[in-house]
Formats: sequence, C-alpha cells, structure tokens
Amino acid sequence: MSPEPDPRPTPPTEPALEECCKAGCEPCVFDRYYDALERYRAALDAWLERHPGELPDGRENGPQDTV
Repeated sequence: MSPEPDPRPTPPTEPALEECCKAGCEPCVFDRYYDALERYRAALDAWLERHPGELPDGRENGPQDTV
C-alpha cells in the first residue's frame, strides 16, 4: 500500500491593492488574506515537522556548499 499523498501547503494569493474598496468592509479582502496566510503558516509548520528533510523555502536540507 502506498503512503497517503502529503503535498506541501501552498501560500494564499495576496489580493491586489485594487481589490480593496477602502470602504472599511468587515472583513476586508486583506483581513481574509492575512487569516489565510496565518492558516498557511501553521499548515506549513506542521508539514515541515512531517518532512524534516525540507526547508521552508522548498529546498532540501542537505550538505551545505562551501566555497
């Protein structure tokens, strides 16, 4: 039996400045974005714990290059 797929979480897309109407909406499109960003960061932290060989920027954690 193959392991369950566990894809790396993907970050939310930041809204363009034009997407905010500047009318004081509650919640604003940016409030929704920052909430989604917080959930993404928590999901990424949990994913990184399950995948200890990965770095937050997507690179693998291997030997360091020295020059």
